[in-house]
Amino acid sequence: MFREFKLGLLHGRLKPEDTFHVSERAWRQGLKDNESKMWVAVNSDVSVDNLLKGIIVQSGGDACVVVAETLGGSEQAFAEMENARAKELGLTNSHFTNSSGLPDPEHYMSATDLAKLAAHVIRDYPDQYAYFAIPEFTWSNIRQPNRNTLVTDNIGVDGLKTGHTEAAGYCLISSAIRPNGTGQRRLLSVVTGTASDQVRAQESLK
Repeated sequence: MFREFKLGLLHGRLKPEDTFHVSERAWRQGLKDNESKMWVAVNSDVSVDNLLKGIIVQSGGDACVVVAETLGGSEQAFAEMENARAKELGLTNSHFTNSSGLPDPEHYMSATDLAKLAAHVIRDYPDQYAYFAIPEFTWSNIRQPNRNTLVTDNIGVDGLKTGHTEAAGYCLISSAIRPNGTGQRRLLSVVTGTASDQVRAQESLK
């Protein structure tokens, strides 16, 4: 579900202007499953910068596969890289079988691990974290708003990520800066298993 896991793999190894090639397999991702897509074109080359926007803002499963195939050689090999990285980060109740978060009995993350990973991204990748507050992104002439509606509500929320599958329900990891006495503190919320995108936003606001 939390597709931004791969930010740690990208850090320090790639430049935003580097390009990845779109395979037919990546292009077909989500065409039949009503999955969120960036709508990358088959056999095109897309920059890392735009792929990150497609993943983070548009929840593009096709963009996830492009990144996975380029970095790992295949989506399965990339999932093995994700599992190795999860151990390094101390994510003790997580296991990945794909890059996009599509349902699989062996693909899961606990709420605690989601919070740990979110805190890691915020703390260690501030430049990439800025992507999570982008209000909308247009690719292939298709404008898509950020699926985390809280980032455009002017309440201080600057990330992170939505997710939805039939098994997991509507989920949202969100974060905001709030006053704390004379200073500020960052709050982090993980909400899973709700019945709609409206409910996940309401519960996160609480």
